[in-house]
Amino acid sequence: MQASWETLMQNLSDLNDAVNGVVWGIPMLFLLVGTGIFLTIRSRFVQFAHFGYAMKNTLGKIFTKTTAGKGEITPFQAVTTALAATVGTGNIAGITFAVTLGGAGSIFWLWITALIGMCTKYAEVVLSIRYRERNEDGDWVGGPMYYITNGLGKNWRWLSVIFCIFGAFAAFGIGNAVQVGNITGSINTAIGAFVPGFGAQDTVNWIVGIIIAMIAALVLIGGIKRLGKVTETLVPFMSIIYIVTCLAVIFANIADIGKVFGMIFEGAFNPSAVVGGVGGFTIIQCITWGVKRGVFSNEAGLGSAPIAHAATSETDPVKQGLYGIFEVFMDTIVICTLTGLTLLISGIDLNYGVKGTTALNAAAFGTVLGDKAGSLIIAVSIALFALSTILSWGLYGSRCCEYMLGSKGMKVYQVIFVLIVIVGAKMDLGLTWEIADTLNGLMAIPNLVALLGLSGVVVKLTHDHFAEQKKSPLQK
Repeated sequence: MQASWETLMQNLSDLNDAVNGVVWGIPMLFLLVGTGIFLTIRSRFVQFAHFGYAMKNTLGKIFTKTTAGKGEITPFQAVTTALAATVGTGNIAGITFAVTLGGAGSIFWLWITALIGMCTKYAEVVLSIRYRERNEDGDWVGGPMYYITNGLGKNWRWLSVIFCIFGAFAAFGIGNAVQVGNITGSINTAIGAFVPGFGAQDTVNWIVGIIIAMIAALVLIGGIKRLGKVTETLVPFMSIIYIVTCLAVIFANIADIGKVFGMIFEGAFNPSAVVGGVGGFTIIQCITWGVKRGVFSNEAGLGSAPIAHAATSETDPVKQGLYGIFEVFMDTIVICTLTGLTLLISGIDLNYGVKGTTALNAAAFGTVLGDKAGSLIIAVSIALFALSTILSWGLYGSRCCEYMLGSKGMKVYQVIFVLIVIVGAKMDLGLTWEIADTLNGLMAIPNLVALLGLSGVVVKLTHDHFAEQKKSPLQK
């Protein structure tokens, strides 16, 4: 029985590798980055030209109290729900993967992906507000499936269905099993730091899986309102804990910061020179891992975050779109960069060429805070990041299923989603990451087609908004 299971898993891995090689090949990288560049040019570099305006109207209004009506959440709750999904294990374990498998230079390509992705995410959010609609419960619903059908036309509904199929299944991977697996891994590492020779990992995995499943069930049953209330508290809290800890390690080694940035820039174009040929890295590997982990982390181009933003009480598509710019900036430029710098500046052995784990992040923290404290902080950070991602992706998958099968089908999907939380606690994390990568690429394709087709709408809404701002500067 064991041999049959191992054979099945190996066959599944081989199949996924073949599909992944196509999905994340050069054409896909060109499509992702190319779409972002196209939108950036057409929108007259909106993410750069209006960056200050975007920060003032997002970060600057975080503490401004707003209200939302029935079936709505506040603009801040919408962005924290989206950030809850994007600020996840991709910001910790995902960046560790990128650095160990693509070298320090992957951080540079992560930045490039993020700078372009700011416009991609902006366009997604703008379209989600422009083409959203009310469901049978009176809630605002939107996202790629709605702006494909309502924007491109009913004849394109088949593309909406394809997006929803990939999105619903991707939620089981990127937003569920991957997150739970990282939680259990980090908790076991933390326990091992306090209890040498700890050998009850299976028991811990089951307990953690059941607890997370119960939390997910309670939040999903409560709907978008409950999810918004949870994320607006959880996201700022977890982000501050992680950012402060990373800064502690960076400032403790601040004398080496120039050397680290040198590794990043040199590694971006000559990766083997930085690691001495240990990993046998090529520029293609470096770019691929930077782009893959960038997209996995900030989700720009996937079409997932617009599903959360569509529930906002904000009626101006461009105003909510500004949160898309802020979201990518905070997720990738700030948090992912801090993870990468912490790993590189800490001086730990990164074992290039081998998939990194959260144990490396714990070790990096441990160089300043001690092994036990480092393991504990990583366990807490991973648990909070991953839990928030699970809750948001539960919404994404549910909305995809609702679009195809209605509210009854959505409830069945939610039950399955909760059960997979428990299964994910025992899954092989390596294979889970690989499948999640493939599903990410597949769900991005229909969304990118829609963004290209509706780019004119984004440009017009953007132009009209900022033209109005010039006429009425006091409203800025």
